Amino acid sequence: MEKLRKLLASFAVITIILTVPSGCNYRRHTENSTYDYGTQQKNDPKMIGSRMYGTMSGIAGQHDNQWLEYSNILSTEVSNINGVAAALVFLTDKNAYVGMTLDWTATGTRKTGGMRAREQDNTGSNSGVFNTETGSPYWNNQRIVGPYNSQLSINDHNEISGELKQTIAVHIRKLAPTVQEVHISANQQFVNHLVQYAQEAWSGHTLSPWTESFNKLVKHQFDGGNDVPEPLDVQMRRAQNKITQD
Repeated sequence: MEKLRKLLASFAVITIILTVPSGCNYRRHTENSTYDYGTQQKNDPKMIGSRMYGTMSGIAGQHDNQWLEYSNILSTEVSNINGVAAALVFLTDKNAYVGMTLDWTATGTRKTGGMRAREQDNTGSNSGVFNTETGSPYWNNQRIVGPYNSQLSINDHNEISGELKQTIAVHIRKLAPTVQEVHISANQQFVNHLVQYAQEAWSGHTLSPWTESFNKLVKHQFDGGNDVPEPLDVQMRRAQNKITQD
């Protein structure tokens, strides 16, 4: 009986020894994965290597793009990353630009504030109300993100987790290795502008007439530009009215 008691005690000790590291390993595995962008652990594989996003060269005119195109492949690739609800990716002769919305499939996508700092009010969804202030059930289909009952946004692109931006940039550079810089934002206004450029591309239309407008948009978002272009549908109506008047 004494031998049996000692044997059972030994098994208990072994079980504890095996279980504790297993729990630690599971936590570290999660922190190293793309389900966690906020822990900032040393040697996290998401951050090994040089920074791949944002301003790299510091050369003036980096956002003076000569052409642009919408990339369906890269948009799908980024949209499939944990934490990203949807993404629109545009390539130019110099850079890649990412406009995205976020969801709760990963933690730490925002650097500070967490859920307390979220910009969306989704409380009306259970009662069939879109805008909780007016009670309106209607949604503007020209937009994919807004303040009510939509995917998540982050007003300041500097508040997006560096781990998330690095993960996105690595994916983009694997498929587009000639890209000089990768600029990423989850700003509502920026994303909703990009939706209209994407709609033009989805309709088979060239984006060449809108390169100057696009450059103004990305300069405002990433380079301290003062001017925001009008939404593309407004610009198109103005251009059509001018043709009619002429």
